[in-house]
Amino acid sequence: MAEKEATVYIVDVGASMGAKRNGRIESDLDFAMRYVWDKITSTVALDRKTTTLGVIGLRTDDTANELQNEESFQNISVLQEISNILLPELKELRRRITLSNTTNGDAISAVVIAIQMITKYCKKLKYKRKIILVTDARGPLDADPDSVTEITKKITQDDMELVVLGVDFDDPEYRFKEEDKDPQKAQNEQTFQALVDSCGGVIGTLQQAVEELGMPRLKTTRPVPLYKGQLTLGDPETYETAACIDVERYPRTMIRRPMAASQYVQRLHQGDDDTQSTRTILPDVDTEMPDTNASDLTNVKSSRTYRVLDEEAPGGKKDVSRDDLAKGYEYGRTAVHISETDENVTKLETQAALELIGFIPWANVSSESVTLGGRATDVLLKYDRYMSMSVSSIIIGQKTNSKAIMALSSLIHALFELESYAVARLVPKADKGPVILLLAPSIEVDYECLLDVQIPFTEDVRSYKFPPLDRVVTVSGKIIKEHRNLPNEALAKAMSDYVDQMDLSTFGRDDDGNPSEYMPMTETFSPVLHRIDQAVRWRAVHPTEPVPPPYEILTRYSNPPEDLVSESKRQLEKLVAAADVKKVPPKVQGRRRNRNEVKPLSGLNVEALLGGDKKKARISPQNAIPDFRRLLDNTESIDEMQDIARQLGRIIETRIKDSFGDISYARAIEEITVMREEMIDLEEPEIYNEFARDLKRKLLLEELGGNRKDFWWEFRKSKLGLIDSKTSEGSKATEADAMAFWALK
Repeated sequence: MAEKEATVYIVDVGASMGAKRNGRIESDLDFAMRYVWDKITSTVALDRKTTTLGVIGLRTDDTANELQNEESFQNISVLQEISNILLPELKELRRRITLSNTTNGDAISAVVIAIQMITKYCKKLKYKRKIILVTDARGPLDADPDSVTEITKKITQDDMELVVLGVDFDDPEYRFKEEDKDPQKAQNEQTFQALVDSCGGVIGTLQQAVEELGMPRLKTTRPVPLYKGQLTLGDPETYETAACIDVERYPRTMIRRPMAASQYVQRLHQGDDDTQSTRTILPDVDTEMPDTNASDLTNVKSSRTYRVLDEEAPGGKKDVSRDDLAKGYEYGRTAVHISETDENVTKLETQAALELIGFIPWANVSSESVTLGGRATDVLLKYDRYMSMSVSSIIIGQKTNSKAIMALSSLIHALFELESYAVARLVPKADKGPVILLLAPSIEVDYECLLDVQIPFTEDVRSYKFPPLDRVVTVSGKIIKEHRNLPNEALAKAMSDYVDQMDLSTFGRDDDGNPSEYMPMTETFSPVLHRIDQAVRWRAVHPTEPVPPPYEILTRYSNPPEDLVSESKRQLEKLVAAADVKKVPPKVQGRRRNRNEVKPLSGLNVEALLGGDKKKARISPQNAIPDFRRLLDNTESIDEMQDIARQLGRIIETRIKDSFGDISYARAIEEITVMREEMIDLEEPEIYNEFARDLKRKLLLEELGGNRKDFWWEFRKSKLGLIDSKTSEGSKATEADAMAFWALK
């Protein structure tokens, strides 16, 4: 279970927070709220019932707190009691946190109210208590020594953490000092510093806090055991000497997925004509999405229907219940049915276990010949990193079992001293499929464990042979070291020099100025994960404003460093020269007709000299595609091109009409593909579009041998729709027309 947290934010909204200082284009309040909103939305995104927060407004126009009858607690309002915050409460907070018209309000008294709120909510339970005060320290401050002492005592006694973030506070560690500081503000900063020092809190300038918002926050999670049971060596039911160790298995690394969207629909309001929906992820089963508690969204219920062919039913199909479905396995082109009563024959009955089945050395031992079933067989004894099929996990001894911890430690040290890996068979739960694990010893200062990754079975391995990269082997077996497809020594040296010059492993600098790694793993974050998180949190607070650009740290390593690129420019030029790199000419949109026409050196028309009559050429159904291309090469007018396309179109329609089932569909699809590509290449898209529209019309009217809608789905699956203006400039069809073409109407 996650640790319980209760945090109270004290936000100064006094009139002085409306000023724009130190060259900022936003007010001090907006600048401060960048930090506050980021922290609050991060808490909302966690969606944990154990993480709660409250908000107090300091120097507000009105007063709303339990101690409002006392004079020192005026102009302080509790904007949000400590509770779980969802999107509706977030929107209400945004409405209520606005700049006030007063400068009155004591920050020390606001801290007292925050302490009271936390004490009332947490009682004596175990909570992580925290108070965050964001202010410009330009208001009056009641720094009575006795009151401050009592506050410090209470904060320390209840184990609370006090954080004070000030707008333009002096911070020597951050190297910031405000020039011409107001004397009252300077005095208030000293008071806050004394308060924080007395209770072990933290004080800093808001500039540093806002800058650090760009640093992605890593989510900490409690590990969940993947396996709890015994690690065995030998069969304990058969042999008394078999070793059994009680162990626990936990994930070492996990793949973090981006924040997933859900499916909701915009609620209909009176006077709306239709419903606008946002569709993203469709559940695989019937399910109802959780209520969002938002006024403009409502949940969506998804359903799935099953249909089978039935000539007697309306439309040729009838609905069936899921309970009427039977499970079948595809065998060739048929389905083999296995009833539920016989389904156990497909299941492997297993028991949860982690069994050691062998050991392999670290060294590169390729194979060993053993005798299995009376026949010599080579057994693989080498592990390569590419064999890893999963993320890594760790195996430790049972936490409360000192004997198991000692026994596992002996195995770990034995593997380490013998420089060996262990191979184990894991069944995480009963009736689950077994997997093979490779176990490696890991000995650290404060703990010992076995690291494991899944490795393949024999059926999982596919071996492919590729030609070597450093030589060319001819058909006769001759080995050629120098070939136009092989790099020569000059090219190899130029590439090696360029790679060495672009080395990132020592391009960075540490705090002392010494060479270090440019991209350490601890500073390399996933742009996809954190950009989506940033966008969602921003849009939750600012629903109408554009999403800001991604943080610099997310794009820092998108391109090589400019200094390194400039330093390696000379090596790159040598590499370009050695490789004889030439710029590829831009792709020509169209092509001239008579593309492959070979003209004699004399320039004379041979056919005219021979007196041959030019007859109208025809496309043979047996050789349709080559004939089609040959005739297009020799066409001289648009009319001839249209006639050639009509000929191929009639051949395609005949294939569909005379096809027995779908036996001729593949050939027809191939011919349509060629026609579409040729018309795009010749910049005559309307010829193909006319054919596609006519083909769709005949399919819908069942003029091509009856119901041929199954061909329509093949046609659509091959993406042979209209050629739109984006694909070819000469097309009159827009992208919307191309999308509408797929509708069966």
